[in-house]
Formats: sequence, structure tokens, C-alpha cells
Amino acid sequence: MNEADSRHLSSQVEALGYVPTVNANEADLVVLNTCVVRQSAEDRAIGRLSTMMKIKERRPNMTVALMGCMVGMREAPALKKKFPFVDVFMPPSVTTPLLEYLEQGGLFDESILLETRAKAVRDAIQDEDYILPAVERGRSVTAHVPVVLGCSHACTFCVIPYRRGAEESRPKADVLREVRALSEQGVKEVTLLGQIIDRYGLDLDDDYDLSSLLRDVAQVAGIARVRFLTSHPNWITDRLIDTVAEVDKICPQFEVPAQAGNNEVLENMRRGYTIEEYRRVVDRIRKCIPDAAIHTDIIVGFCGETDEQFMDTYRLFEECRFDKAHIAKYSVRPKTIATRQMRDDVSSDEKERRRKMLDDLQSAMLTDKMKGLRETTVEVLVEDRDVKKNRWRGRTPHNKLVFFEDDRDLRGKILPVHVDWTGPYSLIGRAMDAVHLRGPAKVSEE
Repeated sequence: MNEADSRHLSSQVEALGYVPTVNANEADLVVLNTCVVRQSAEDRAIGRLSTMMKIKERRPNMTVALMGCMVGMREAPALKKKFPFVDVFMPPSVTTPLLEYLEQGGLFDESILLETRAKAVRDAIQDEDYILPAVERGRSVTAHVPVVLGCSHACTFCVIPYRRGAEESRPKADVLREVRALSEQGVKEVTLLGQIIDRYGLDLDDDYDLSSLLRDVAQVAGIARVRFLTSHPNWITDRLIDTVAEVDKICPQFEVPAQAGNNEVLENMRRGYTIEEYRRVVDRIRKCIPDAAIHTDIIVGFCGETDEQFMDTYRLFEECRFDKAHIAKYSVRPKTIATRQMRDDVSSDEKERRRKMLDDLQSAMLTDKMKGLRETTVEVLVEDRDVKKNRWRGRTPHNKLVFFEDDRDLRGKILPVHVDWTGPYSLIGRAMDAVHLRGPAKVSEE
């Protein structure tokens, strides 16, 4: 979401005459777009702000703007007291405060922060040409497209509803217009975004849902692949699974956070499903799409989680053999139900022990799982070149990362790659025509 917001804002300030620079010390304008889903992310943002304060002291005419979940919908006044050197504060997806500040020659009107959610949606998405920023124009092969802003589910551990506001779906016409514009600028793959993407359309007037949107996006000329995230087990329907199975351009990949493998912990998290129901969702996906890649999110050390409850999560992990897992240690987030009503009673050392156990299990399982791709051919959408190692980087439809060397300009191409080496998190191979021309290659394990 932040990447998409930053992309739109970059285009808007470029329209005012700004050009990008990679060095903050040389910039006239610096925007820090923040995430606070975990304490570590907020700590990094505060660290960057400390750096910006020193630069601002040397260059007082520089404009510094703070954007995203750290600002949220109501945090600007408190942040202004804490970081007085920041000139402008912007909630997630709301760019109006900065644009008006720049157009008015440095006057910040805090009343802008009280605008309606509808205004925020208009700010997030440019109403004109959806032009990519200069540094991405003609180079971006993939792009994120927000389709559901905010969240109303309110899991007890999650700060997102308090920082991004209530759930709201973008009209399908706006989404399709943006996707068409991205395709015209060379983008081949789009990922539709939502905190609970499967709830797309539930707040709209018609029966248009995520399945309908995915089918329409897949029909946009020039778009070769479509992804979507993040799903919630309660709203993954048979219709959605069938859509992924039936439409070739929709990648066979599902982001289905489990968060925990124990029913009492899930209830304390207010996730809204049991672990038995979660297993049935995974079984439905794999029955319909046997080779589907299933990714998940896991939180270890949530309030009150015992070692035996954690081991239920460990056993779920072994059973489901996920293709990827984002494993996080629970951290207290302000205003959440867990912070107000529960005790963070699992020690830091124990959280780290549990995280490492799952991470080690994931590495071992993926090492074994990826071996099955060795000496096979996979379809790769080439995204960019790894400059340090002088090799191309791309992904399969199942979101497996693939590297290969080739002297040709292959950015944006979809081509078959022969896999010579597999690791737990990536593959190394050669374009198939190179295999036929040069024969077998020796690849060192990295």
C-alpha cells in the first residue's frame, strides 16, 4: 500500500516541477512514508526522522513531510509536538496536504487532515493519466494497485483500522482505468491490494466482487499476470478459487494468513475462524488447484500464548507446507484491543526462540520443496537486473524468485528458464534458448 501511495505522490510532485534525487542531503523535498504494523517498523521510521532532523538543521529551507500509518487519521497534532521540524503530515493515501503546502509556498493548513474518507480515496488515485514517476517510467514491469482502502475487521493485535480508517472499496471503473494506464506504460503484472482483499465490493451497491474484478483486470490488453493480496480465510469463496483456476492470467498464489494454529489463541486474536476451518480453506484451494502456492502470516508470542499452543502452530506449519511464511514476533501496538485488555506476557527471548523454530522449519521444508523444481523449466516474467551480480531477476506465476545470466535486454519479457540450482527462497537457471546453444552449466550454491 505504501509503495502504491508513494508512486502516486511522486507523480503528483513531478507535475509541480520536482525531479527525483537519490541523496536526501541534496533534496528540496523529502517524504518519509511510514509503516507501524510492528514496533520495529515504527522504530526505523523514528530513526530516519532523527537523520532528517539533522539535515533540516543544516538546510532549513528543505521541506520534510511525514506520511502513512505513523500519521494515521488523527495522530498529526501529537507528532507535530514531537517532531516540530516536520513541515507537513499526511494520513495514508492522502496527498492533498503536501500538494497544497507546495502550491501555497509553504503554508500548512491542519484542517486539511479532517477531510472525508472519500476525499482520501480521490487523493490516493490520480484522476488524470496515472503517469508513473520518472524513475519508474519505461522500467517498471510490476505495479501495486490498491482496490480496498482501510480495514474494519479489527483483530485485537492490529493497528491498521486505527491508522488507515474504515474499509472502502474503489469503484471498478477507477481500478480498471488505472490498470489500463499502467499497461500502456509497460507494466505487465499488477497486484491488487487490500487489507482483506476478498471483501472487495461488499460496500458497493452492486454484486460486483473480487472474482469479477480479477476477471476484468485479466482482460486488460498488455497485462500478462494478475495477483491479489491479502486474503482472509472467512472470505475466500469457492467462486474466487474457481476464478483463479479458470483464468490463466491470474497467478495460482494465495496469501492466507493463519496467524496461529491454536483455537484459543485465534479467539483471543478475534480472527473469526477456527483452525479446523482454516485447514478446510487450504484443502479447498489445493483440491481445486493442486499446485497452488499458499503463503501465510504467523505471529508468535501473542498475549497468553503457551508453549503448547505455539506447538499447535508448529504442527500446522508442518502439515500445510506453506510456500512462504511471514513470521513476526508479537509487539504491542497503541490503541489496539490487545494493548488495552491483555498482557504482553511472553518474554522477548521466548518470542525469538519460537520465531527461530518456525524460521528453521520453513527453511528446511522449502529446501526440500524447491528441489522438485531442479532440472525443470519454469516460466519467468523478467522484472529487472541485479546490477551487483550482473544477472536478471524475475518470478514464476507461483511467485518463486528466479535469477539467470543473459547479455540480452529481457526486461518485461516472459520466457522459459531451465532451473540448474534450487535454494529455499530462490532458483538459478538459464533461458531455454541459452541451454540449447551452450549446453549444461555449473552453478555454485550461494
